[in-house]
Amino acid sequence: MHRTSGKPRVVVTGLGALTNLGNDVPSTWAGMREGRSGIATIVGEEFNRYAGSWTCTIAGQVRNWDPGANGAVDPREARRLDRVTVLGLGAAHEAVRSSGIDFAKVDAERAGVVIGTGIGGIRTIEEQLDVLRDRGPDRISPFTVPRLMVNATAGNISIRYGLKGPSSAHATACASSGHAIAEAMDVIQRGWADVVITGGTEAAVTPLCIGAFMTMKALSSRNDEPTKASRPFDKDRDGFVMAEGACILVLESEQHAKARGATILAEILGVGNTCDAGHITAPDPNGGGAARSMRMALREAGLNADQIGYVNAHGTSTPLGDKAEVAAALAVFGDHARKSAGGTLLMSSTKSMHGHTLGASGAVESIACVHAVRDGIIPPTINLDSPDEGFDVDLVPHHARERRIRYAMNNTFGFGGHNVTLIFGRYEG
Repeated sequence: MHRTSGKPRVVVTGLGALTNLGNDVPSTWAGMREGRSGIATIVGEEFNRYAGSWTCTIAGQVRNWDPGANGAVDPREARRLDRVTVLGLGAAHEAVRSSGIDFAKVDAERAGVVIGTGIGGIRTIEEQLDVLRDRGPDRISPFTVPRLMVNATAGNISIRYGLKGPSSAHATACASSGHAIAEAMDVIQRGWADVVITGGTEAAVTPLCIGAFMTMKALSSRNDEPTKASRPFDKDRDGFVMAEGACILVLESEQHAKARGATILAEILGVGNTCDAGHITAPDPNGGGAARSMRMALREAGLNADQIGYVNAHGTSTPLGDKAEVAAALAVFGDHARKSAGGTLLMSSTKSMHGHTLGASGAVESIACVHAVRDGIIPPTINLDSPDEGFDVDLVPHHARERRIRYAMNNTFGFGGHNVTLIFGRYEG
């Protein structure tokens, strides 16, 4: 059983998402469950300027979404915001509605917002740099600074719902939303808030970002087979696939959620937070920092390693990252993870389907963990045709698996050596 203490239990009561798999949580989860890829050739006139120069022409883009639909984001407001904030507000709209919370009946000073984004309003930076170069500084939009700020999404969500409690933003590369969710949990357990809107958003499918990761040789160049490009743990992987998207969670203290009769989706039990302190982009090759993060989360949750049924891996489809994460998992879980020893741990990377949403990834992949403990379905790692040597873990290739589990672990790792682990549990009162 997990640890009990004087701290409030923290539960998930709402989820919202915008991804290349779907424009809400049900369709995103259906895509994960069905093993469907959302990766396709990039659509955008801004990429035509350098046609023929791109060695990577694929990504995961949010498609066919109307920000004004269902009152998510007023179209006039959307024009004053960067896409990263528009996506975040859209996901928050679904999360708040799904939670059933009425903020008019909540103490605004005990309701907060913590949002993660790795890059923030990069689209605004690129657009306004063009304006500066082509038309001069006096034509730069006066909305530039409030659009590009990393904290713009957190601030706008706070304003949208009138939330006056703790509000902050995290920017730790691909670990950003993992850190945000961990901080949101801590804010509730400190007693500073009863409810926190948290998660992450990213809108970095832009020429500068694609070009920068492309010249680093970090991106897959499997342009002729977009749906097969993201292939975590496969020996033929050649880099990650960029994606945009957002996922927002509503976290509450158990007492607050039960008092208002909320439907509790899952419980968040423990977090880990470490740094490799080795290299600004490459992971510890032995997965040492990742392993310490996982062990820290297990200690905080009061769980033994063999109680974890599923690990949603960071699994980006890069040669170094995947190898380091498998090494970390084997170090932490031992024979519970080793297929050769009859281990029963399941580990998969949903990035094989939706690609890498950078700072939003920890939040997007929390959808898989919450549904895994609720529904008893483990999403697959698609495109895993030939697991790399030494990957002695059940990586759930190709098809989802039915497995009743109680605890799921979510790993997110970022440039800078940042490691975050979250543990979700099935809520049983």
